[in-house]
Amino acid sequence: MKITVTHIGTATVLLEIGGLRLLTDPVFDPAQSTYPYGPVVLRSTAGPAVAARDLPRIDAVLLSHDEHADNLDVTGRTLLAGRPVVTTVSGAERLGDGAIGLAPWTTHELTVAGTTLRITGTPAEHIGDVVGFVLEVPGENDAVYISGDTVHIAELDEVGRRFTIGTALLHLGAARFEEYRDGRLISMDGDQAAALSRSLGARTVVPVHYTSWQHFTEDREDVTARFAAAGLADRLHWLTPGIPEVLG
Repeated sequence: MKITVTHIGTATVLLEIGGLRLLTDPVFDPAQSTYPYGPVVLRSTAGPAVAARDLPRIDAVLLSHDEHADNLDVTGRTLLAGRPVVTTVSGAERLGDGAIGLAPWTTHELTVAGTTLRITGTPAEHIGDVVGFVLEVPGENDAVYISGDTVHIAELDEVGRRFTIGTALLHLGAARFEEYRDGRLISMDGDQAAALSRSLGARTVVPVHYTSWQHFTEDREDVTARFAAAGLADRLHWLTPGIPEVLG
């Protein structure tokens, strides 16, 4: 399946699929923004490659979770009104305004201007309630997977058994905080991502959510090395922020 993908920053992606434009995890505040969460403070180090005011028409938002500013910040929240938002069940309750909550393995058919996209929620393990997404276009043989913030858990291997994944957008970065869970991972590192990529069987793996914040502990070089060690280097596809690319 042909898709056009523009990595805007962190987990924010403009995805053109099946005639629809989707925005994932909208983060558009300026660099050096800070967000306290109890003993933990999120600190951004770079702003978006595309400003919110320069976005094209957006048909819907896919929001893996609404509780952390590296996936939904102050400016990003202004982009939710007036369009469908697909997110977690608890997030839909918090956001209101017709937001659509998806539990793992439940499906919603999103129809905008006569175009339909089938969206299935997938499991995730992070801090709080998070959901990933599988996107299917009627008549296409493969699907797109967006992991959401998660570590690699056994339930994720079910994605590759249930769906034929052509392109996978994986939230990486090996995020961790020494103040939380003794510094344990709260998003995938390169080794976990390589293992999940193998189980998915995806032809193309697009890393997102690995830069622009202080709590990420692995970068592009680290992830590339892990995939090479796993014999999967040929599946990795790095996007240049702000530049649209056709994949599939």
